[in-house]
Amino acid sequence: MRYFLAATALSLIASGTAFAGDEELYGTYSLVSTTFKLLETGQIETIPNEKGFITYTKEGRMLVVIIRGDRPKPESMTKMTDQQRADLFRSMTAYSGTYKFDGKTVEHNVDISWNELWTGTKQVRHVRKEGNRVILTTVPQPRPIDGKISETTLIWEKLN
Repeated sequence: MRYFLAATALSLIASGTAFAGDEELYGTYSLVSTTFKLLETGQIETIPNEKGFITYTKEGRMLVVIIRGDRPKPESMTKMTDQQRADLFRSMTAYSGTYKFDGKTVEHNVDISWNELWTGTKQVRHVRKEGNRVILTTVPQPRPIDGKISETTLIWEKLN
């Protein structure tokens, strides 16, 4: 019996299959909400009208795309103005890379990004799970909009 259990465990490890439990993060999630908490005042702001997806693979890769607000829809690619391009860029976040998850924090190591300032960086998020939801909270950092120090919390719901 011990031989069978050991052989089963070794075959699961060799195949890359992860065990279910608190250490599991892989899957694709849809964005439910994003809030900013301004640390100086404690004020909480919610970002309206946004959509996004984040995917974590069993192999340790991740990808996130988020779009915010009422994005402009240009008439066509050839008639798109520079202002429309800038507005589209400002209303999105997208990056991909590898990740490490220890059950409490996830570390995104960014390989490519919509914003070259993020490429090559490490983005750390505190992780909390509630049912089929994963709640990611950033470490305190300046908000892109105004530079005020804040924590951003993103709630993601796992897709079936």
